[in-house]
Amino acid sequence: MAVLCLPPPSASWQARAELKPTTSQDSRLRPDIDMHAITVGGNDDTTSEQRQADLQDQIDKETKIKIGSENLLEALNAKSAKNVKDQRAQVEEQLNMSNRKLAQLKAGLAIEIQRAKEVKSPPADPQSRLSFLFRRNLSRSPSRHIPKQDEDEDEETESPTFVLAEILQALEVTGMQPEYYVERANSLVLLLKRHTTLKYDLAWSIFGLRMQIMLLSDSREVVAAAYRVMRYAFTDRKSLQIIRGLQTDYLVILSLVKESKASVEREQALKFVRAFLDVKDGVEEIGRAVVRIIVAVAEHTEDRLRNIATLTLAEILVRKPALLVGAGGLGVLTDALGEGNYHAAESVGSSLLYLLDTPRRRQFLRSGRELETPFAMFTDGGTIHGHLHEEKLKTNAKVIASLLRSWSGLIALSMNDFLPLRSLLLSLQIPTVHMRNIILELLFDLFRIKSPSWSSSFLAGRRLTTYGRVTNMRNEPGKDRSNPRTGASTNKWNLLDHYVSVVLAAFLHAGLVPALLRAEEDPLTLQLKRKTTLLLGEVLKLANDLLPPLWSAQLQVLPQLLKSAAQFTSEDRFVAIGTIYQVDSVNRTLYRSGQASLHTNKDAAATDGTTSDRQTDQSKAQAAMSMDEGQFRTLILESQVLNTTNFQKWNWNLIQTAIDGPLLNPKRLDEALKVTKFVHRLHNFYRPFKFRFADVKNTKPNQRYVRAGCALMTSLLQNPEGVKYLSESKLIRQLAESLSHFDRMSGLTSDSPLFQADRMSETLTGSYFALLGALSKDLRGIQILERWRVINMFYHIIELNGRDDLIRALLTNMDYTLDGHLRIIISKAMTSCSKEIRIFATGLLHKYATKPMQLSGAQGVAEWAIKLLVTQLYDPDVEVCEVAIRILETACNETESLEFVVKCRPALDHLGEIGAPLLLRFLSTSVGYHYLDGLDYITKEMDDWFLGRNDAYVVQIEATMARALADIPDKPSSLFSYDEPSEQPEYGLVPAHFYRELTRTKEGCKLLKQKGHFEEFAANIRDFATENNDPEIILKVKGCLWAVGNVGSMDLGAPFLENSDVVKWIVQIAETSEVMSLRGTAFYVLGLISRSLHGQEILLEYGWDGVVSDSGEALGFCLPLNFGKLFDIKPWAAKSEDISFKRNKEVTVAITDNDPINARILKLATDLGNTVLAKRAANDLQAIKAKKAPGFGKPAIFRKVMQILEAHHFRLPACRFVLDLFDKRVLEQIVLEEEDEESEESSDSEPESDEEPFGTVGAARAS
Repeated sequence: MAVLCLPPPSASWQARAELKPTTSQDSRLRPDIDMHAITVGGNDDTTSEQRQADLQDQIDKETKIKIGSENLLEALNAKSAKNVKDQRAQVEEQLNMSNRKLAQLKAGLAIEIQRAKEVKSPPADPQSRLSFLFRRNLSRSPSRHIPKQDEDEDEETESPTFVLAEILQALEVTGMQPEYYVERANSLVLLLKRHTTLKYDLAWSIFGLRMQIMLLSDSREVVAAAYRVMRYAFTDRKSLQIIRGLQTDYLVILSLVKESKASVEREQALKFVRAFLDVKDGVEEIGRAVVRIIVAVAEHTEDRLRNIATLTLAEILVRKPALLVGAGGLGVLTDALGEGNYHAAESVGSSLLYLLDTPRRRQFLRSGRELETPFAMFTDGGTIHGHLHEEKLKTNAKVIASLLRSWSGLIALSMNDFLPLRSLLLSLQIPTVHMRNIILELLFDLFRIKSPSWSSSFLAGRRLTTYGRVTNMRNEPGKDRSNPRTGASTNKWNLLDHYVSVVLAAFLHAGLVPALLRAEEDPLTLQLKRKTTLLLGEVLKLANDLLPPLWSAQLQVLPQLLKSAAQFTSEDRFVAIGTIYQVDSVNRTLYRSGQASLHTNKDAAATDGTTSDRQTDQSKAQAAMSMDEGQFRTLILESQVLNTTNFQKWNWNLIQTAIDGPLLNPKRLDEALKVTKFVHRLHNFYRPFKFRFADVKNTKPNQRYVRAGCALMTSLLQNPEGVKYLSESKLIRQLAESLSHFDRMSGLTSDSPLFQADRMSETLTGSYFALLGALSKDLRGIQILERWRVINMFYHIIELNGRDDLIRALLTNMDYTLDGHLRIIISKAMTSCSKEIRIFATGLLHKYATKPMQLSGAQGVAEWAIKLLVTQLYDPDVEVCEVAIRILETACNETESLEFVVKCRPALDHLGEIGAPLLLRFLSTSVGYHYLDGLDYITKEMDDWFLGRNDAYVVQIEATMARALADIPDKPSSLFSYDEPSEQPEYGLVPAHFYRELTRTKEGCKLLKQKGHFEEFAANIRDFATENNDPEIILKVKGCLWAVGNVGSMDLGAPFLENSDVVKWIVQIAETSEVMSLRGTAFYVLGLISRSLHGQEILLEYGWDGVVSDSGEALGFCLPLNFGKLFDIKPWAAKSEDISFKRNKEVTVAITDNDPINARILKLATDLGNTVLAKRAANDLQAIKAKKAPGFGKPAIFRKVMQILEAHHFRLPACRFVLDLFDKRVLEQIVLEEEDEESEESSDSEPESDEEPFGTVGAARAS
């Protein structure tokens, strides 16, 4: 044991004074030692997650450098080649360096991820497993194995207990420099981090004494090091009680009140307190006096620790609200929420919203008005503001947006007849440009309006009629314009839209449209006028899409505007007429552009945008095809292809225009082939052995050469003459020869092959596969590839080891729409290549598996892809199976694809939880139901959901909604994420639910009725509808609500709703529940029920109106006819009487003392909290101190002053002033328990309290 290796404790008691540095008695004059010696550890103790995060940060930075270099290169290419040749070379060199560094970083990240997986998963072999567990107990960081392996092996041979004893013994040495103690403390921290179980065996009688003596040092760095060591000694609440028994509360308070020059000590003291929050129930061991000082730090505007102190108070508020409210910290958090200086104010808002959710927690707030503070700055009527005011407004706008993205915030801000929202809308009348602009941006953000592509030009002043000529009308057959994505066949129901509908309704109820119209009447700038018009048009469109007809019908006519326009005697009518015209133009343009601002699925938006672009390109190509001979010759001459062989002087925009248009005309192509050298010179540019295209740097601007080459291949394939030219050209022949260098059967080799790894990454050599891919899209192109045996070489390239880059380039660029050898090649890659290639190749099938099914005739590409993905489910690597499962799950959004997957009869038992979502989808068809029933899956899964999965579903759906409302931008996928870049997770969608899928079929409904689960759910909702306290019951009710809502959303679920009164209870919860999040759940569930027309009829009986499309299809949005009911909640008042009474009782006793001088000191200390009396009290205290009053040397008086500081609110300078009056030996006597008899007698008058102040908990030192 460590105790046996140490000398008796008495030695350190005798030498405690000698430990103080002898260089200076005044710590304020001592220069700071390097903070890194205390706060920064080496690389040895970083975790795998930290290293992965560091690598990801470096990748993000290097990616930005790469993008900047590409943009600069693109700008330089637009200039004269003579002037910028040197600059271009420098930029290209920087770009190559960035590419190489990115490749290294991504490879390092992949290795780190793999290493983390290996550490987490123990080996199967028993002997290896034993070694694995032994290594884990040592907790050696993986990074330590690489640079200093031998040294670390020597270290590990020593007993950690022996090393601990050595360090503690070294800390006992007196008279050394501060660096000595800091270094030993750092070694102790590393030891505790490396051996995480060592802290459970500490002998606190010795360890605690060493820490106490270090904390009493005059050196700020030594004190900071002691705080850091103790942080790593925390284990559980009992250890915190022992540490508080070391009188750490006094020490922390004295550290925090010091001046900013002691930043190292103050920072570590605050971290020490924050570490209490990481221990289970650790907040119970944070004293109120400590919280008081943290409040004082957070109030001090110039304090460097102000932000972290505010964050600490917010965390305490969530864990123990009574402690923070009793310490007067609520006002600080409220100020931080609304003053605009604290940039993490959203976290403070989240803490307050957490308290607002349930009635028990809500009582700590004053009727929810704390959330209104961010609105105050918008109601400031001053017109002279600087840049700082604008930044504060932006910060407050973010806070308001975060508050309105939760049910607690929305309900609290909608109380008192939507007063905060009304004040915000009234602020639009304040004639301040930046304020109005910020409010409009906030409204765009709240309604999740994505600005259309033409908005920037429209705001700049261009006329909308310009867009009317070029915008495409998307009159796709069978597609309902008003409802782009609500069909049941897509299986994608978005709760985010339903939430936006209620936010929009709340703002409309608060007067949004009149406020926007008044802003139109008084436009401060032309841009603001147009932005207001655009917002008004978008609001009217959203109201038409998301709100019931009663709401929308009143808005669309704009009665206030029409009334103004009809007053022929007023000159203001012209402004109203102009506004009506502008709003109408915006609406018509929005309709033409098909811009469904909020209401468009990401996939649908991307598809529609691609379709629109394709249609535009086709119309341009048709116009270019009809170009006459003179125009064509002019175009070719202006492209400079015939004038020079230097491709950098060619006009590639004109070349692209010629390829996409005139060359599709047989007559023009014949002319380009036989009369001019246009096609011939282009063709020569791409020939591999010319080393022109092959030597071009692989940069973003240079991708234009790749696009032109692919377009040239496609255009030539459209004409028999072009096919003949291609089949006899040297381009394909030379590519075949270059590929043969990697074909072991060809017998050809090369010292420097074209497709070597460095050329593939740094030049456009790899883009030759894109040209070959353009040929693979056409049957005639495949015949050309077969003629030159390129397909044969593909088979052999797939078998190469160590050339994953070549295989990836090949697989990525080929087209697999046509049945043939290429499909065999990718299937071979998916089954026989390395794991990375198998994952990558599986991901490539996403765009083919999600295509529409071939309803008749030969097997289509979707059927082929699905069959191949089903085969991938049996891959030995689970990661490959996960990718296949995700793609199949997406494909199953279409009913035809789902039925085909079921016909393939995949076995998913071996995948466990990974295959569960796909099995769930099978339930939605009769074929799938019988298939799963034969596997005995349905009964087991049904019991599983009934007994616990419903509760897990609540957590899942609330997490996806929180993520969707947080609006966090997705990070770009890394090199080792083999999914397609376009496949981003969609948040806010209703996850698949067992009971919803079960209710899609008659067989499932029959089983549900037999089991009686629906009746059980309805009974739970009825019995616990008014529950507002027990979190477990509330979670259970939410689970039952989601189950009922998912059943009721199906047409076949109507009988279940009819045979019970469950809808009445759900409506009651949505309108009267005291738990705000439960109200939100009920609101979402009513939206699910309104997805069936029968459900809408039932809701109408209870006063809720649903939304239907123009074709009569239910959209899943509903609102109460009496909208105010949704936000009616009983007012509450804060209950702080008990806290105030207890505080007053303590203070009354604390300010009394038998000695009149001591009583005077205590009275003046109390007066320091009064701003009127503070100055005189400070002068009197200074006078008493000058007379060397004995009270400032007595621990009993010190304790009473601490009680006064705990009970009252004091500013940080006042706390510092009164504590600096006491002698330092007072603290030593208290901490080391050396109080004399007189002090102990004086302390007998101290009050007895059920809350033991400071460190009295566990004061008896543990042995």
